Amino acid sequence: MTSELSIPLEKAFELCKAHREKKGVRLFSQCWGCVRYSKEDPEKMCFYKPPTHDGCKLVNRLFES
Repeated sequence: MTSELSIPLEKAFELCKAHREKKGVRLFSQCWGCVRYSKEDPEKMCFYKPPTHDGCKLVNRLFES
């Protein structure tokens, strides 16, 4: 499935932080693994997929709404 979304990197990071603040980060969830691996470096996070930055379904949902 190819996505038509094109999210600016700064906006994707902002949406990611907003999702984590609202929902929290459960142990062994997608967000937990992403944050643990990336250490908050946007270029190592799940949404980072140049040039569209649409690699995370949670960020995509927030961007679409």
